[in-house]
This record gives sequence, structure tokens and C-alpha cells, in this order.
Amino acid sequence: MHAGYFFTRFTRCFARGSRRRMRGAALLAAGFAAAASLPAAAAETWPSHALTLVVPFPTGGTTDVLARALGDQLSRSLGQPVIVENRPGAGATIGADYVAKAKPDGYVLLMGAVHHTIATSVYKSLGYDFQKDLAPIAPIAMVPNVLTINPAYTPARNVAELVALAKKSPNGLAYGSNGFGTAQHLIGTQFQAATGATLLHVPYKGSGPLTTDLLGGQVAMSFDTMTTVLPQIKAGKLRALAVTTAQRSKALPDVPTLAEAGLKGFDIGTWFGVFAPAGTPRPVLDKLSAQVAQITASPEFRQKLDAAGAEPMSATPTEFAARIDAETKKFAQLVKDHNLKVE
Repeated sequence: MHAGYFFTRFTRCFARGSRRRMRGAALLAAGFAAAASLPAAAAETWPSHALTLVVPFPTGGTTDVLARALGDQLSRSLGQPVIVENRPGAGATIGADYVAKAKPDGYVLLMGAVHHTIATSVYKSLGYDFQKDLAPIAPIAMVPNVLTINPAYTPARNVAELVALAKKSPNGLAYGSNGFGTAQHLIGTQFQAATGATLLHVPYKGSGPLTTDLLGGQVAMSFDTMTTVLPQIKAGKLRALAVTTAQRSKALPDVPTLAEAGLKGFDIGTWFGVFAPAGTPRPVLDKLSAQVAQITASPEFRQKLDAAGAEPMSATPTEFAARIDAETKKFAQLVKDHNLKVE
């Protein structure tokens, strides 16, 4: 056998190997292309069955009311049932933890609130990272918090009289909140520091049981969201002394802000919004964001917000994430200043 024979065999083998490598590269490229198209395909077929909207509080509270109003319209626009599931406890962190660990396919969502940006600093250890493990979809509404009393048990007509009453009481006055690390808890702590009054914090799982005890005189006051207490205020069973936001509420235009009542530096309201587990395909998140924005802009939904004393909010997911980041940092400082910690 001469050198030409070996050269010919070598070139043929090399050519066959090159063709195999080219076929392998082509198959690999096709695999990458197919993988890249999966999120888009998921958005085209999503949703194919019912969605679950988790509310981290009991029924009857503001989060629950807004979730059911949104879920009803979202079900109609998506053509699939939206089931509201209540998972209360631990200042809304139990429900958030559940959604953060759910399959990221767009079928399990969270009706979150400002409380989560506070709880991040209040709780020493959480099983999730709110900013990393949950993807913001869209805000829904802003609801002012209201300093409310039951005049049958707490005879104060304004903030000054309430502070004087608290200072005269041997053990101070008890105020209820939706749990440790919620906006109500933080506002109550700030109120105590600003006035020098002694307040006893009584945490509840949500606004429903809190309002029941406020009506029954088990707690003297609350800083709850307006949605829950507004019907009782209008009925004369509860008295609103001040709102905690920088501006007065359209639902209670005659009620002053805490700043107007002489307590500077208060500007905390409770926003609510929708979240999905991190890793949910971007096309699904975009589709959800567009649907929620369309609903919150509709006259029908805005009528429901007006009835609940809520004000509509709108923002892109990026804008919403920026707000969450800014508030998490702001509340972290307040939590540190007031030494609020839960083991």
C-alpha cells in the first residue's frame, strides 16, 4: 500500500467526522432554539386551567376584598377561574412564603402589600427573599390607614384627646394590628414614639378579627386600612381621628392627617399588588401585567375602589420593583430606629 492510499482513507474519515460534527451542531442549535421558544409557547397556551390568587390574610380584610374584586374580573378577561385562597398568619409572611416556593408557571399568584417590605426587616429569618423570590406584576391600589377608635369605649374626639387619655391610663391603650411587621404595627410604634403615650400592641391575623374586637372594646384603637373600617365609620359605630398618609382621603375628606393633627413625619399608606414566583416566564408576566393594568383602569373596577376607600395605582413591573426596593430600604431604617424584631 502506498502513501496515496492512506491519504485517501484519512480524508474520507475526516469528511465523515466533519459531517457527524455538523449534524451534531445542527441538532444542538435546534435544541437551543426550541428551549428559547418555550416561554413564548407557554404564554400562547397560558392559561389552560384555573389560577390561584393567594391572600396572606383572613377573609373580610382589605387584601381579601381587593383580591376578590380583581379575581372576578381577571377570570372574565383570561377565560379561566381565579380561585382566591386565604393563607393568613405571621404578618402576611406565610402566604408570601407559599407563593415564593410555588411552581413558576403563572398559575399561583400572590396579592401582596406594603407589609412585605416591612416584614423583610422585622423578621430575623424568613424562608424566602421578597425581592428575589417574587416577581412584581402590577400594583392595584393605595389605601390610606386610619387612626380609628370606638367612641363607646374610648371617648376621644381628636388625636390630642386620645394621647391625653393614653397618658392617663395606668397601662396605656391597646391598639390592634394585622400582625407583627405590618404597616399598622410600624405606624403604632411611630405614634407611640412621637407622642410619648404608652400603647400596647395586640397583633391579629387580619382586619376581620381586629375590627370585631375594636367594635367589642377589646382594643381601644387601630391604624387599620380604610376599606375595613369605612362602613363602621359611616354607620357611627367607629370614629376616625386621622389618616396616616400625607394627604387627606377622598373617602373621608373631613378627617385630618396625622401631620395636621400635630404629628409630623407620618406618610404611610398601604398599597396592594400582584406577584408571581420568580422564574415565571416573562411572556406570562407581561400578559398578566397588561391584563391587570387594563382591569384597574376600567370604570367598573374603579367604582369598587371608590366604595372601598381605595385609590387606583398603575406602574410597569420595573417601576413597581423600584418602588418596592426604595420602600424596603426606607422601612429597614424605621425598623432599626424603633428596634422592631421578631425571632
